[in-house]
Amino acid sequence: MENQSVRTDVVIIGAGPVGLFAVFELGLLDMKAHLVDILDKPGGQCAELYPEKPIYDIPAWPVITGQDLTDRLMEQIAPFKPTFHLGQMAEALERTDDGFWRLTTDIGTVIEAKVVVIAAGGGSFVPKKPSIPGLEAFEGTSVFYAVREMEKFRGKKIVIAGGGDSALDWTINLQPLAKSMHLVHRRDDFRAAPDSVNKMRALVADNKMALDIAAITGLEGENGILRAVHMNSAERGDYVVEADTLLAFYGLTMKLGPIADFGLHLHENLVPVDTEKFETSTPGIFAIGDINYYPGKLKLILSGFHEGALMAQAAFRYVFPDKKLRFQYTTSSSALQDKLGVRESKDAA
Repeated sequence: MENQSVRTDVVIIGAGPVGLFAVFELGLLDMKAHLVDILDKPGGQCAELYPEKPIYDIPAWPVITGQDLTDRLMEQIAPFKPTFHLGQMAEALERTDDGFWRLTTDIGTVIEAKVVVIAAGGGSFVPKKPSIPGLEAFEGTSVFYAVREMEKFRGKKIVIAGGGDSALDWTINLQPLAKSMHLVHRRDDFRAAPDSVNKMRALVADNKMALDIAAITGLEGENGILRAVHMNSAERGDYVVEADTLLAFYGLTMKLGPIADFGLHLHENLVPVDTEKFETSTPGIFAIGDINYYPGKLKLILSGFHEGALMAQAAFRYVFPDKKLRFQYTTSSSALQDKLGVRESKDAA
């Protein structure tokens, strides 16, 4: 939901595997978490770029795919009911008069928390923009790099550019809503899942959409309102497609983004932390996973899990300064098992 303002215990920037596991460690200590991620689904790089790529160094899993790891983590943290703010970028961070951190996203969501955890991998995923003259003038009104609400595209004359999973998935999902649909790609070869490609070709065969093996050469319109997309193909030469919406899915790239402006000390675009709490140079702000730096750092998911566990112990002291932290094991603590909803089934066994 856009433009909402909420208060919570911890806000986590990044919903990749390390950010997700941090929810679990925080939850065991009764801390509620909100997560912000620029992607439209949890899982970070694992789910977005390598969902089917096998991972071999997750403890107890001889092999697991990026998507399966994400699904298991989501199942593990379900008892703690985290709140996700997806499809938005953490843009600004400031201190409130009563000691909270106020995080504002690029679409106006405001989250106030006692602790901030940066778990943004190598930074924020930002869309790769095509080199089309005058593109910027249409961004946000007619040109988009993500779909946040499908209903906004009902009745639109849509051109989707790209050849990967995002381009094909949104072509298939938006086609029933669209007044017209064109998918444009430079070659008749796609990186998307074969099933998605087959579904797209079936829609083309049924004249429910068009496939343009072409390059976009320009946009036509004024005041941010798109009227047409100019294309060029070997077969047709220069031609024009009537359109009021362009969705460009050319992949993602990693940038530190607004985190660089949070006032933290940086080391080669990474955030230095201590190895006791994984706290940054600013008290109350932690960094875990690939975004942080310390001597001997290993950029492994399992390292990020370890960092998240120690971070949670330190975060407790900010969230509950008057409470005593009592270390417990999930295998023997009935209180922790109650939080996880597993004690009854264990006793019954």
